[in-house]
Amino acid sequence: MYSYVGFWTIPRAQWGEMAKNDVADQKILDKAMANGTIVGYGNDLNLVHQLDGPTHDNWWSATSMAGLLNVLDQFYKSGNATSPVLASATKHWDNITVSRHYNWHSGSWKDLYTHGSSYKLKSSAPDDAIETLSKDMLVPLLEKQLADGTIHEYEIDTEAIHTDAPGTFWIFYLAANAEGLDKVSAAVRDALKASPLNGSAFSSMSDSSEHRDYLVRTNATYK
Repeated sequence: MYSYVGFWTIPRAQWGEMAKNDVADQKILDKAMANGTIVGYGNDLNLVHQLDGPTHDNWWSATSMAGLLNVLDQFYKSGNATSPVLASATKHWDNITVSRHYNWHSGSWKDLYTHGSSYKLKSSAPDDAIETLSKDMLVPLLEKQLADGTIHEYEIDTEAIHTDAPGTFWIFYLAANAEGLDKVSAAVRDALKASPLNGSAFSSMSDSSEHRDYLVRTNATYK
């Protein structure tokens, strides 16, 4: 699964206009979802602001790079990409990621919470480190949370177009409610207690000093 994410730093006085812009984008995204070009889309409002960091992001996901770029082309041709509120952004950047480990519930949700964590592999980590950590530790834990209804979606991402040095990966999950954040945290603690070797393996492959978290309010739709 490929995802295109546009990050924006929008002045606070324009946040209401950004919400209107998200609604205007939905026509293009709903059409792309209906014809199978994309499998999901949404937008996020950052809840933990950092100096010069993003306040908002918009994203869509597809099973091919072509699907991502075809939708991007539609935004450019429609003029949505140059709307006044986007032009007011003090900073803007994009990421294109790829995930080989992901799953979701079909449906649409508003004002839920997405938790993201970024990690950097150590230079000594094996080439299949992300694959190993995903299959042995991360996916089983997240699949259980998905089955329980604690989360509605998860993905483990790396960059498909490298704008940063290789080795960074992200773990995202969309919690069904605020309590879901606590439930996932508790599940992680319980999993590490039950299998301490998993924690040791994760620590041996990743540089803890590079770890960062991201918490946003999310509107999302998945096919």
